[in-house]
Amino acid sequence: MIRHSKPGLAGLLGLGLSLTMLTAADNAARGDVSLPSIFGSHMVLQRDQKDRVWGKASPGEQITVRIADQTKTATPDADGKWSVTLDPLPAGGPHKMFVEGKNTVTCDDVLVGEVWICSGQSNMQLSLAGANDADLEILTAKYPEIRLITVPAVGTQVPKDDFRGRWELCSPRTVPGFSAVGYLFGRTLHQALGVPVGLINDSWGGSACEAWVRRDILEKDPKYGPLIKNWQRMEQEPEKHRNEMAGNARPGNIYNGVLKPTIGYGIKGVIWYQGESNAGRAYQYRDLFPLMIQSWRDEWKIGDFSFYWVQLADFLAEKPEPGESAWAELREAQTMTLDRLPKGGQAVIIDIGEGKDIHPKNKQGVANRLARLALANDYGVHVPSQSPRYTSMEKSGNKIVLKFAHAGAGLQTFDVNELRGFSIAGADKKFVWAKAQIIGSGVIEVWSDKISEPAAVRYAWADNPVCNVYGRDGLPLTPFRTDEWPGVTANNK
Repeated sequence: MIRHSKPGLAGLLGLGLSLTMLTAADNAARGDVSLPSIFGSHMVLQRDQKDRVWGKASPGEQITVRIADQTKTATPDADGKWSVTLDPLPAGGPHKMFVEGKNTVTCDDVLVGEVWICSGQSNMQLSLAGANDADLEILTAKYPEIRLITVPAVGTQVPKDDFRGRWELCSPRTVPGFSAVGYLFGRTLHQALGVPVGLINDSWGGSACEAWVRRDILEKDPKYGPLIKNWQRMEQEPEKHRNEMAGNARPGNIYNGVLKPTIGYGIKGVIWYQGESNAGRAYQYRDLFPLMIQSWRDEWKIGDFSFYWVQLADFLAEKPEPGESAWAELREAQTMTLDRLPKGGQAVIIDIGEGKDIHPKNKQGVANRLARLALANDYGVHVPSQSPRYTSMEKSGNKIVLKFAHAGAGLQTFDVNELRGFSIAGADKKFVWAKAQIIGSGVIEVWSDKISEPAAVRYAWADNPVCNVYGRDGLPLTPFRTDEWPGVTANNK
């Protein structure tokens, strides 16, 4: 007589895994309806906007998508790809979404609200567990209508259409590893607007801007010829540069492996914190960064969605005398992007960095300044959002008079009455520390007894500047220079 023993836990787990793999393989073989990971239970769809839903099925199969009172149909193409476009939905839920073909895929607990991409390098990737007051932030992160999903870091030259991930409800269990800036930004929007918020974290520490751009776009532009040629040389030695081939700097790598699977999902906009890895090529960033933003907008096909970025914080050692700075030039390139594209915004954080840590822990301050931009520009909330910004200069004897936009109720200093952070130079381009005083609303006068014929003024022009000018609404003055003299990164390609 043969006895059949009951399988233990390990056996059951193994059996379950085997059955799951067999079921997945069987579904693939039958061409069952499937959705990429960006769609699923607990997701948030963008409100008041036509949202695309897509997936795969057998070519020619009739696909029906149902949610709320809507029914949409589609027929997969020869490659089995299909998509439908939902009519705009108001904020709310929960809903169930059914995708029907040979089989039915059900997405439960679907909310409709505001969806934002949280992208960039390590300062966006830095988790809530690594931010200031992490214990309190995690303890209080009980927001079931904030939904989180993270796209894994995959670097490839082959475009991906899916990733491993799923939507989760925000809770003390799920939030510790999520982007601190992303979560804190989303929390403010949720509290201010009273609607569900979906956050898609696709950041990758140390990533270069060119890795976020389709490679063929870069290859068509002569400005990036030296950059592409350098990578072509490295690609001819793949064994020597094996790590770089799947890394976060190779042109197109992150676009293909991380961004591509999310392109087309309904979003309100993007928050972005990156630039450290491109500081050595700051002049190139003047064109590269707006090119990246425009290329994303072109591919999303939902118009010029909002794109808000964080200007580089103060970092590295303080210098006793005025000098040149690659980080200052990168900040300048970021500021210049404001004039290159519509619906952009910059969160200036020159006052909350840490000289010894490239990852400042005060992510609350960063997120709040990004949230101000979104609340003011996208949601009609009357809050200060733009840092004062230099607009023009005029020589007056041995002084230079500077004018600033977005000064609101005027300018003020922090900590001490003396205005700090200004330097001035004559035609010889040799900068010395300058004295300055506020002489009107949005007007500052700068001079030095050492410079009789001033030609240019700079403010907060250093890796880690000592500076203290703010608008009276509490937002710091944007670092700037009045000159256009070639910088230290001018020839770096």
